[in-house]
Amino acid sequence: MKQVLLVDDDAAVRNAVAQTLELADFDVITAGSFVEAKDHITKRYAGVILSDIRMPGRDGFHLLDYTKSVDPELPVVFLSGEGDIPMAVRAVGKGAFDFLEKPCGPADMIAVLHRACAARSVVLENRAMMHEIETGDPAARLIFGVSEAAEQLRRKIRSVAGIEAEVLITGAAGTGISKVAEVLHLSSPRSKGAFQKRASEQLTRDGLAQVLAQCEHGGVFFDAIEQMPRDTQLMLLDHMESGDPMPRVIAGTNLSLADLDHSGALVPDLFYRFNALSIRIPPLSERPEDIPVMFHHYVAQAAEQSGKPIPDIGPEVIGSLMAREWPGNARSLMSVAMKFVLGIADFAQTDIDETLGLAQQMAQVEKALIVDALRKSNGRVAEAIKILKLPRKTFYDKLNKHGIRAEEFR
Repeated sequence: MKQVLLVDDDAAVRNAVAQTLELADFDVITAGSFVEAKDHITKRYAGVILSDIRMPGRDGFHLLDYTKSVDPELPVVFLSGEGDIPMAVRAVGKGAFDFLEKPCGPADMIAVLHRACAARSVVLENRAMMHEIETGDPAARLIFGVSEAAEQLRRKIRSVAGIEAEVLITGAAGTGISKVAEVLHLSSPRSKGAFQKRASEQLTRDGLAQVLAQCEHGGVFFDAIEQMPRDTQLMLLDHMESGDPMPRVIAGTNLSLADLDHSGALVPDLFYRFNALSIRIPPLSERPEDIPVMFHHYVAQAAEQSGKPIPDIGPEVIGSLMAREWPGNARSLMSVAMKFVLGIADFAQTDIDETLGLAQQMAQVEKALIVDALRKSNGRVAEAIKILKLPRKTFYDKLNKHGIRAEEFR
């Protein structure tokens, strides 16, 4: 439920506005003055503030200044009388989210507060994400998926993160090699140090020396390591073997280890060093049950970036996604998510994986829909059954058929 701290010294106005907001499903805290409201204004407050400007003692401007000193990103919406509009405009210039003129129509007020609450929600979610990255488990937070393949990837990142050695990340195009490299760095003891990503192609010896110096206590990721010029490779190898302090080196390639070896693109000793510790990212074709989970995350991110509401993701959308091959992997799925948020995605046409029989395709779609329903219901079976409109026995039969455990989604 969205929260509003309502501040107005006029009890009649305060009660009327509070009733309007409660009817619109807002959780309202009322205060007759700044002094009453002050204790509710914290960095952790999950709602927004709706305040009168003209109040005895500490007025709306004082409340705004105090709020900005506590949390610059806590939205303050002002209620202003006809004569207060110039003041309200000035307040917006000082950082108020918006202002509403008294008397204000309920629809206009609710619309503004919904926008303010949405903005607050994004701020708090971003803070929670950054806190998780800084203090928690970046692999759990940033590597999406419920499949065993996704869990194995997370486990591998965690196990490799604490080893002070070079790492090679392999994966097909679009699987997110650079993202995994960043998660690996964030999970490592060097996470507080500088981290840079560099394209290997045309990287000169001077460029290599510069990045190694800048990231000495952190890490550096070289994308498409097989494209690094040979003399630069030799310099990198010399640094690795010198024993001098240097960044942790993470390399990425779309080639398999065998193909990288056969290509001869790397200096042999450099290949052997990277071959000692590697992480392979599975393509979406090996973990189709992760497609709905990842799509939900990408849609939420796209909605935040574009400032648009999150559209409803119905079964027909999930079914269409599951029927595609996704040769571009996560990158392609992310692109479709953005188009979906912008309302330009075409789910009528699908790229069917013709290597699978009809029964296998339908089984994939069915499993994905069940996983999606359990994710939406936080593992509550009764709610998932309602979403899928299935008899209870049929639902449990399908859980057994696909090896799905509802408790894993709680």
